[in-house]
Amino acid sequence: MKKIVIFGGGSGLSQLLKGLKLFPIDLTAVVSVSDNGRSTGLLRKDFNIPAVGDITKVLIAMSDANSDVKKLMSYRFNSSSSIESHSIKNLMLTALLDIKGDFKNALPVLQDMLDVKGRVLPLTEASVDLVGIAKDGTEIVGEEEITKSGKKIIDVKYSADFKVNEDVINAVKNADLIIFSSGSLLTSIFPHIVCESLVKEIKKSKAKKMYICNLVTQPGETNGFKVSDHVKMLQKHLGEDGINIVLANDGQLSKEIAKKYANEEQKDPVPLDENKLKKMNIQVIKDNLISIEDNLIRHDSLKVAYLIFSYLMEEDKLSK
Repeated sequence: MKKIVIFGGGSGLSQLLKGLKLFPIDLTAVVSVSDNGRSTGLLRKDFNIPAVGDITKVLIAMSDANSDVKKLMSYRFNSSSSIESHSIKNLMLTALLDIKGDFKNALPVLQDMLDVKGRVLPLTEASVDLVGIAKDGTEIVGEEEITKSGKKIIDVKYSADFKVNEDVINAVKNADLIIFSSGSLLTSIFPHIVCESLVKEIKKSKAKKMYICNLVTQPGETNGFKVSDHVKMLQKHLGEDGINIVLANDGQLSKEIAKKYANEEQKDPVPLDENKLKKMNIQVIKDNLISIEDNLIRHDSLKVAYLIFSYLMEEDKLSK
């Protein structure tokens, strides 16, 4: 069974995992733990723990539990209660961290309860903050603050040094394919690739490296970016050979949805500049990857997973 390691965080990673878990692959999802917003931020302050929100979101995406259990775990208390904004899943993982002492021992319990297909690993056991570096030299501490700053963010770093989870390093060493998920480049992907010890192992790995490009731009991060511009951002930390394959959208948004996103969120479709990518010696896998869910633009998780699995099977044939 082919081993895939996928790096990311937030909704982008969760969406992709919904499809990937359906295929016969050995799947490891690595999640950044520096978020400090909403429920996660409050729990970090109260219990001095790494962020749990993205991890629990990924656990639900990879779960084969019945729909009622998933709804229960995702239930969030309303603003009139003393535990406002907290979800059951975040509270449960926080309790398990208190009982078991760390993610290494806490996560297997929750994974068994939710019948998770694959493994979910935190980038680190340390409670650290992400620091955004703005174009004007300003440093902004906190993932939520970075997102809300309105400044042009050009890079990120951490508030303190930490050790990368050894299980993550081992997963990279044994991977057949390494994927960088769609999602915010600076707050979902960069938190992984600014870790020198991890990047060193990624570069040493013989596995191909794939990037699943975002469907729309991110205000303050990737305004006006084409697909190749996203790749160049990743190359800043991964090197010129850091990405071998790009999975990108060549479908068109409806005029209504495109206008809504442009006016309300200042987000525009990411153009696929295939010729530029080929000049960069990057293989392009393209398709209409757009799915509209609850009036929101999402990757078609099943189609993306099928394209990734098909790529792996084709590479397997070529290697024989």
